[in-house]
Amino acid sequence: AICFDDNDFQAALSEALRVSEDHPVLLDRFLSGAVEYDVDALCDGTTCHIAGIMEHIEEAGVHSGDSACVIPPVVLSKENQARMVDIVKQVSLRLGVVGLVNVQFAVQDEVVFVIEVNPRASRTVPFVSKARGIQLAALATRLCLGETMEDLGELPPLASNGTYFIKAPVFPWGRFDMDDVLLGPEMHSTGEVMGIGRSFGEAYAKALSGAGQALPCEGGVFLSIRDQDKHVLAELAGPLHNMGFELLATGGTAAALESLGIPCEVVFKVREGRPDIVDHVRNGRIQLMINTPLGKKSVYDEQAMRLAGLRFGVPCITTIRAAQAAVRAIRSQRAGELKAIKLQQLHH
Repeated sequence: AICFDDNDFQAALSEALRVSEDHPVLLDRFLSGAVEYDVDALCDGTTCHIAGIMEHIEEAGVHSGDSACVIPPVVLSKENQARMVDIVKQVSLRLGVVGLVNVQFAVQDEVVFVIEVNPRASRTVPFVSKARGIQLAALATRLCLGETMEDLGELPPLASNGTYFIKAPVFPWGRFDMDDVLLGPEMHSTGEVMGIGRSFGEAYAKALSGAGQALPCEGGVFLSIRDQDKHVLAELAGPLHNMGFELLATGGTAAALESLGIPCEVVFKVREGRPDIVDHVRNGRIQLMINTPLGKKSVYDEQAMRLAGLRFGVPCITTIRAAQAAVRAIRSQRAGELKAIKLQQLHH
């Protein structure tokens, strides 16, 4: 659980003690607004090769298995990339890793934090292997059997070839009775897909389509954005309005849009009046929902509208960075950029 205030903390602690009084409760400091990264590397105990750096699209706080990620990183500075590479090499060699290692980072206000180091293969290995054209599992096995990095021959550098690779999670929302579709520290996904594109938007649109979350090219978009995310509302709602989408928003978000000069229709939350947002979803007016709740009360108050989206097949995005990525994907779709790209052509 992510606790935003004392009430959230007391509720989370009570739930933990209800489940088991005999086990400790782990507390972590939450890095608000941080961007998370995964780095996979090959090591032979004395030498370390960085196989891939993945930048999470959802912000820190969403379980790494539920977060989409992109190779190469989009917002990571060269300085922080070099810092991560140096940390991975130092830690891996100090631990004496032979084979694969995965290191998770978070970057907040240009400060690099190490979240955890896993001296083993990660779930990201198949994705990195396909994106980079390296058979990581086979190479790591050779290292475990006694070969050295030099025996493996020359491996490709991290330099980008102008192609974006995005891993997107596949969720079981439509297969089970779900209490909510909100993403958080607990993992929900049951699979993943990969999208490839010459632009970030093209790759993300393909990945979401493959994961069963195809984005609309027209229609209505519902917005309910927490206060701490409203500073990016213009770059989110502005392009959607310019592309011809009809914007509908809850009171606070609508007021913020009005101050920006972006037209929208104010709609009721559940229990505020009728017709409410669930009615609009049921009536087919909404083709995409963007809802970033803050705190336990907001999560419960807005649960009904997220579930309505699930019931009627409307994609629901619950993090602001994923919403920004979705806007770029929609723009790519509308521009007709989604073309087939063969892995065989990328990795000769």
